[in-house]
Amino acid sequence: QVRLVESGGGLVQAGGSLRLSCVASGSINIIDMMGWYRQAPGKERDLVAVSIGGGTLNYAENVKGRFTISRDGAKNTVYLQMNSLKPEDTATYVCYLRTFSRATLGSRDYWGQGTQVTVSS
Repeated sequence: QVRLVESGGGLVQAGGSLRLSCVASGSINIIDMMGWYRQAPGKERDLVAVSIGGGTLNYAENVKGRFTISRDGAKNTVYLQMNSLKPEDTATYVCYLRTFSRATLGSRDYWGQGTQVTVSS
């Protein structure tokens, strides 16, 4: 069983900062990918930033230069530092994990419950 627990969301004024964290626990063997998606009311879930196993970092175009993803492999934890926040960043931010199993030679996806980020003008 794998659990993803997010924290760090809240209410902040435009131009402010927040730091999100996601801790993965349970029967994790190999982490292929870990990162963040977000979903606003009435919108589809979109990728924000991901950390890929070899060290590659990918960001959505509209957060480049403002958001920074980092990962602590020893603690199975991923962070998202969000600076210069805008009202359009308001959404539920959801942690994502992709693992690989040597026993089955297959991958599985896991999702957290999300943490709310609200940016006021």
